[in-house]
Amino acid sequence: MNEACCFICGRGNLTKDEIGLNKKLISREIKRFFCIECMAEHFEVDVVFLEEKADEFKKQGCTLF
Repeated sequence: MNEACCFICGRGNLTKDEIGLNKKLISREIKRFFCIECMAEHFEVDVVFLEEKADEFKKQGCTLF
């Protein structure tokens, strides 16, 4: 069961893609995660951009997703 929560807004049950993006874009050792909305705000991009990046990383074979 996924128990990861966003440390900014507190939303629980982060998706595998959200966790993968945190590990890919921030650090594989990360312990506190952003939800995709808070991550988009942090990086000053839209959610769609991050979703497209996750798809791109998956197509490249990244094992974090």
